[in-house]
This record gives sequence, structure tokens and C-alpha cells, in this order.
Amino acid sequence: MSTTLPAQQNYTVPGLERGLRLLFEFNRNEQTLTAPELAKRLDLPRTTTFRLLATLESMGFVQRVEGGHAYKLGMAILRLGFEYLASLELTELGTPILERVRDETGLSCNLAIQDEHSVVVISKVAAPTPFVSTVHVGTRLPLHATLLGRVLLSDMKPADLLALYPDDTLPKFSERTPSNTAMLYELIRQDVERGYGYDEGYFEPEVGSAAVAVRNKHGHIVAVLGVTIPVSYLRSGKLNTSQLVNTVRSAATELSQLLGYHSPSPSAV
Repeated sequence: MSTTLPAQQNYTVPGLERGLRLLFEFNRNEQTLTAPELAKRLDLPRTTTFRLLATLESMGFVQRVEGGHAYKLGMAILRLGFEYLASLELTELGTPILERVRDETGLSCNLAIQDEHSVVVISKVAAPTPFVSTVHVGTRLPLHATLLGRVLLSDMKPADLLALYPDDTLPKFSERTPSNTAMLYELIRQDVERGYGYDEGYFEPEVGSAAVAVRNKHGHIVAVLGVTIPVSYLRSGKLNTSQLVNTVRSAATELSQLLGYHSPSPSAV
């Protein structure tokens, strides 16, 4: 007698799904939420929401604030995030390289990946400077509005960008943020022709960046390696852009090779 496997949805656990959906409601703009707010958003009975919160609180995934009337994410979420980042081959291989770039340039160095429409910083080595960066491990930045994002999009054609942004309207984060995919593609094309990304004041008016793509053994872009250049450094007159770019490009190339990437020979190109 033959048997067939049930549909995949038959294997899902509704309670677990609700708990995870509840956690996803928290974000940097809404760091605290009340049980009634969560019940309304998830279209769940309040009693169910309170039970979910009680379970998540007992495991450290949420904790109470403001006299117990609201909740925020707990330390267990942070531990999971760091364990995930530490498990990535990219971070294991990349951290010593980031440290060397920091030591050679005196600038903070980041490694980031793409997650849908965001850039996510997965590793950072800070420089001992008075400049205070708002970028930390786990920080999410808009893909289209940052140099790191532009470099991550380096292999995309206009049609690919339209598929990623079907409305063809890009939210503004600075005066220089492109407003549509055609403008974004032009910036990407310029980066590709140079072989690296470099810009000043693109996302933040007084911060510059230099970045290069990191590729895997299949030649696909899997990350971007970049340095953050504070305005004081830009105005000091000591910035050797060519030397800085060569350092960043060498580091990205080394990390790519560690991931199994072999750049095409000149004849193949």
C-alpha cells in the first residue's frame, strides 16, 4: 500500500509560528509594545497573546519594561544573533582581515551582507578615534541609499533592480539618495567601471566610504568589505584615496580567495 507525505504546512506548529510572528513585530522604531497592541496586530485573543509573552519571557526572548505594561526584546534574541553571526564562515575568515585593514588605515572596517532591501553589518572592527559611529554588528541600513548597498548590487542589471524595487520609487535618506532605479543603476555602473565603490556624503553628509565586493567560489557577490571615513579625516588633507582603495580591494580579494573565488584571467575577460 502506497503512502504519500502530507503537505508541508501539516508539519507547522501554530503556536511556534505565532510566537515568532510576535517577535518580528519589534524593531528599532518600535522597541517596546504592549500585549493589547500585539494582540491587535496579530489578530489574536488577548489571552493567547499573554500566554505567548509569558512563555517568551520565561525563556528570555522578551522582557517587561515601564512597570510591566510593555515588553521589549530580551537578551536571548541577542545571543542567538551573535551565535548565528559567529557561525558564518564569512565572519570567521573576515575578522582578521578587517583588523589588518583597520591597523593599516586607522579607519573602522565593516563586513556586510544583503538581506532583501537592507544591508546588514555582520562584522565590525572599530578604529580608536573620537569619531562615534552609529553602525554596529546587526545594524540594518537601506540597500539603495548606502555605498555598501550599491556595491552589493554591483552585478544587477536595470531589470534586476526593477524586480527588487517594482514600484521604481526609492525612499530618500539624504539629498543624494537616488529616487528611482535608473538613477541607482547609473551610480552602480560608475562603481563597476572603477572596480570599487567610493563616495563622500552619500548616506550621511559628513561620512565617506570605500568598499569592494566579496565573492564566493561561484563568483557571486556574498558580502561587501568597506571602511568608514569620518569628515575630520576627509578634511585633514592626509587621505590618500588611491592607497586606501588598494588596501580595501586587496582585503576583499583575499577574503574572496579564502571563500574559493578565483578571478578570471585577463585572457578570459
